[in-house]
Amino acid sequence: MRKIVFIGSGAIATAIGDVLAARNKDEIFLLSIEDEVIEMVNTMHVNTSYFPKCRLNENLRATGDKSVLHEADVIFLAIPSTAVVGYLKENKDYINPKALMINLAKGFGNGDDIIPESIKSFIFNPFVTLKGPSFAREIINRQDTGLTAASKDEELYRIITDIFEGTVIRTDFTTDVTGVEYASILKNIYAIVIGIVDANFDSANLRSIFITMALNEMRQLMTFFGGEERTMYKYCGFGDFSLTALNDMSRNRTLGLLIGKGFFNASIGQDVVLEGRIAVDVFYNKILDNQLDIECFPLMRELYHVLNDENYPTRNFIKNILRNRWA
Repeated sequence: MRKIVFIGSGAIATAIGDVLAARNKDEIFLLSIEDEVIEMVNTMHVNTSYFPKCRLNENLRATGDKSVLHEADVIFLAIPSTAVVGYLKENKDYINPKALMINLAKGFGNGDDIIPESIKSFIFNPFVTLKGPSFAREIINRQDTGLTAASKDEELYRIITDIFEGTVIRTDFTTDVTGVEYASILKNIYAIVIGIVDANFDSANLRSIFITMALNEMRQLMTFFGGEERTMYKYCGFGDFSLTALNDMSRNRTLGLLIGKGFFNASIGQDVVLEGRIAVDVFYNKILDNQLDIECFPLMRELYHVLNDENYPTRNFIKNILRNRWA
């Protein structure tokens, strides 16, 4: 039996861990820093912080002992993207260098580098990034879910398919690691935009205009920074964007709805640490640093000003975009 360890015990780690534990083919562990969660998972088989009414499979175990990473055959990174690089630097000596590392985090690593670039100087494990339209609540309720696996080593996909064989998780594959990482970050940004639009207008026509513009900006930015255009047609591309932008379970869409309804203020701006909120500033500066014309990205431009200009009139958000010469 393989030993599969999830670094983290949040919603996505618990959901996928429970799905894999139900196969009873591998040992599945959640590596947690929360003593209460460890106790609940191991004794009562619940994680009430995320799924209060869901009983977990008894084969799913939790631990706070990092030495479990020494014996791991597969390690899932299931902590917030902002914490991944620091955690791996601090704990790299615990990690089995032969373990397959699978990145579930959606966001930048250090500064404006994607996570694979941020860790390549000190983590040399075989690496797969795994992203797609995947609400944890639906996974744990055994709803079919599609994820894109990306790795420079195509042979690693055999391991991915074996890990998820017989489960509700379906996968497609690409060698475009960069494109998958960027797509998973960009979709959060543009989900906020669609939320703002829907908060102001119940218009299918207008929503379709903005969805089209969002997909075009995503495609341009993803390919400029090294991704492949065809990645947009994987689960991680259009699939993840549509889930995040159009479903009210999405936190980034919800942020957009709050902004559009006028509930967003400077205090909330400081408190909100969603990946999409952070990524807007990073991408806006990357566009300027690379001497791209910000006018070619009106959605990104206006969202940046919404989040950073205290006196920005949100009511003008849609008007400012539609009068843009690129719209």
